[in-house]
Amino acid sequence: MARAIEQIERDMQALEKSANKLFAELNSAYTSYCQALGQATRQQLILASYQVCTQAYPKQFLSLSMNQRQQLQRSLRQLGQTAAERLLELLKNPMEMARELAHSIQLDRESAIAEIEQDLIEEQEQIIPNSEFRSRSIASASIPNSESPATPSNPLELVQWQQILERAIAQVLKTLSLDANQLLQKSGILPQKLPAPLLEAATAVSETTGEMTAGPPNVMNLLIETENPQDLQEGGVTQLIAIQLRLSEVEFADTNVRTARNQVRQLESNLVSLGREYQKRQRERTIAEAEAAWRASWFDE
Repeated sequence: MARAIEQIERDMQALEKSANKLFAELNSAYTSYCQALGQATRQQLILASYQVCTQAYPKQFLSLSMNQRQQLQRSLRQLGQTAAERLLELLKNPMEMARELAHSIQLDRESAIAEIEQDLIEEQEQIIPNSEFRSRSIASASIPNSESPATPSNPLELVQWQQILERAIAQVLKTLSLDANQLLQKSGILPQKLPAPLLEAATAVSETTGEMTAGPPNVMNLLIETENPQDLQEGGVTQLIAIQLRLSEVEFADTNVRTARNQVRQLESNLVSLGREYQKRQRERTIAEAEAAWRASWFDE
């Protein structure tokens, strides 16, 4: 027989208080992490752009006038600055950000929560496809949802906040890569005949969707094949060298980011344990309520 419902609920309330404290710690840790990541991302964007312009496509870069080169460099710096600001914007209203991300990938809140609970069970993070989400949507109008709290109120909501925040951070870097590549293409550095959908797909390419070769950090060297040979080189295959900012490489290259990341990981481990315990208490309460309902409706004939 399950424990008394009142005792179970007291245990859950204690876990919720622990979640509130952990939220404050995580929010502080992520603030430090996003600040360091923003600065490192700006630097890595410039280094990757330098590689693309001077090593991969030097003739195209030399064909630009001095004014065009300076304008390109200013625009790249501005993209990096905007991305750094967006990283910090993610933390201003975490649950609002979670709702906008879920909306942008056409998932309702219930399915998002179910996915997070599955993450807890399987102990592995599943990455949300990025093709429908752009980080600029974070600055768009809010999506009303009066049922959602302003901040996480229990461990499972905190898990949801943390997981979606992680995905949004990765998405900011993917969007920055795409925006930078589109700028390079518009400036005449990257191949002009490469269709926009292919450029977007290439920016988000994974090991299973294309043939990549080793190269400088945050730079992809990719062979792209299309069904329309007229779009690319003869045979419908072309080599594309472009920017692909990878979170792991940005973190590896910067000591401050790695230090901040390690702090987040320590708190994340505590969150996983807290979330599991809260799920156990939820199930225990459900069983206790079912037992009470059975007894209330049972009678001897």
